[in-house]
Amino acid sequence: MPAAARFPSQRFSVAPMLDWTDRHCRYFLRQLTRHALLYTEMVTTGALLYGKGDYLAYNEAEHPLALQLGGSEPDALAQCARMAELRGYDEINLNVGCPSDRVQNGRFGACLMAERERVADCIAAMRSAVSIPVTVKTRIGIDEQDSYPFLCEFIQAVAERGGCDTFIIHARKAWLSGLSPKENREIPPLDYDRVYQLKRDFPSLTLAINGGITTLDQAERHLNRLDGVMIGREAYQNPGMLGQVDSRLFGAADPHDDMTAVVEAMYPYMERELAQGTYLGHMTRHMLGIFQGVPGARQWRRHLSENAHKAGAGIDVVRQALAKVAKAEPMRCIAG
Repeated sequence: MPAAARFPSQRFSVAPMLDWTDRHCRYFLRQLTRHALLYTEMVTTGALLYGKGDYLAYNEAEHPLALQLGGSEPDALAQCARMAELRGYDEINLNVGCPSDRVQNGRFGACLMAERERVADCIAAMRSAVSIPVTVKTRIGIDEQDSYPFLCEFIQAVAERGGCDTFIIHARKAWLSGLSPKENREIPPLDYDRVYQLKRDFPSLTLAINGGITTLDQAERHLNRLDGVMIGREAYQNPGMLGQVDSRLFGAADPHDDMTAVVEAMYPYMERELAQGTYLGHMTRHMLGIFQGVPGARQWRRHLSENAHKAGAGIDVVRQALAKVAKAEPMRCIAG
């Protein structure tokens, strides 16, 4: 892979999403955009160091690809970062934004915003261990610690002491108690202006914004003020919006002209995975939203939902589902 592709830009990325952005999802999203930076689900240091599964597995087609780590012990994070670099990952990202109780009990995620020196030490340890970029995804504050000076002190400490030069900022505070992770993605108000101010105050840092962004038009407006945009739920639930990312945001050709071609491009991958024992539904569950807004989309979703999980389900299930939208008007990739 060309060197430039191995050190990806933060200009546009798809967020790490637990239970969603697994390797099958990422391979599918790569059929829609070749240039967007993709992230793994968050993987804890404990899982990597002591788990029995291969939590670093991916397909080479997924590059550029970043591993998001959850942890708070510098030595463990450094060891995991080395493992990821050896496996060919393009970036390591530290989760300082997840507010779930389970994550807090492990002393990582958003609660680490209250321990900026520890975060700085974690970043410094990882940067010393690897040559690939080490980045931070964080919130604009937690609980009552949500002032702009608090955010600036966190960014400054992690940048100066830790050496981090790239931050992805979810433009909401996180409540560490009283709200579920889902509510924390919706209830705390968005404050894009605070992230814009951060860029003015820290012009040398690479700053990307996340939270509530649902269209490429919105992404382009943010890019007038910031270095990058990260989109999460909308990219997963309405993946067609990614179909013009390459042409609009990277000045490159889009991989496919329509959503039917995107689905068909998945057939060889599905065949290989099925031959290795992967269930069809583990792949197609990520593709349900591909025809959002297109006649026949409901029938597509229903056919896959009702049949892809059955024993022995194969590519024919996908072809049958696709036939339910094939007679619609020509389907262009949806820019959003």
